[in-house]
Amino acid sequence: MKIHHLETLDLPELALYRTLRSNRFDKKGGFVADSPRVVEQLLESGLEFCSLLCTPDYFEKERSRIEAAGVPVVYLAERGLLEKIVGHKIHHNVMAHAIRPDNIALRELPDRIVMLSRLNNMENVGAIARNAAALGVGGYVVPAAGPHPYGRRAIRVSTGHVTRLRIHCYDDAIATMERLRDLGYTLLAAETSANATPLSQYASPPLRWVLILGNEEEGVPSAMLERCDALLRIEMEPDVRSFNVATAGAIVMYRLRYG
Repeated sequence: MKIHHLETLDLPELALYRTLRSNRFDKKGGFVADSPRVVEQLLESGLEFCSLLCTPDYFEKERSRIEAAGVPVVYLAERGLLEKIVGHKIHHNVMAHAIRPDNIALRELPDRIVMLSRLNNMENVGAIARNAAALGVGGYVVPAAGPHPYGRRAIRVSTGHVTRLRIHCYDDAIATMERLRDLGYTLLAAETSANATPLSQYASPPLRWVLILGNEEEGVPSAMLERCDALLRIEMEPDVRSFNVATAGAIVMYRLRYG
């Protein structure tokens, strides 16, 4: 492990800590994550690290864990210098550059999966990942063209628990659904329409299932709904239109897991 003590952040190799924001990755699939809670999950995940940028205090506290994770390069800088990376005061003292995992084949996914139609909000993508991890839903199927669960904001909102999920990025939603059905999954969608089954009345969830969650504004596209085995509606007060998609997903996942 190489250790570099910094007096300036104006080094080419540190530029990615400024630029890999939002849904951006480098050519190797590298991403940047920040905050001790997130980095703690990353260090335990077995992911490949490129480098760590942290304060000397953080490094001394976590050195054994950093070494065990195989971090090859550590850059040390005082907190005031780190704050220049983001341009304002920060509430953490560590940032990590790591490589996101390879795309998992559909046949290698676990029995319980949450699948997204294209969501726009990275925070929702991260919150759903955290909820899925908490409820033992280990598969995450997301559109390749949408926000990735390892995007910087998404992984922060997930508090790093996205590392517990096996992720598949798809190009064609309908083809993916059909393939999952061929693999023995029951296709379910969270939907607010009147013809959907009230969630409390959905009995005996199958052993292998996919829960499909739709876009924040438009919901699940009709072409996807038509191919589902069941639509599930969360009962709510008549003057409330819907839950936030991450909240709705958590409620339905809990019902399917613990009924």
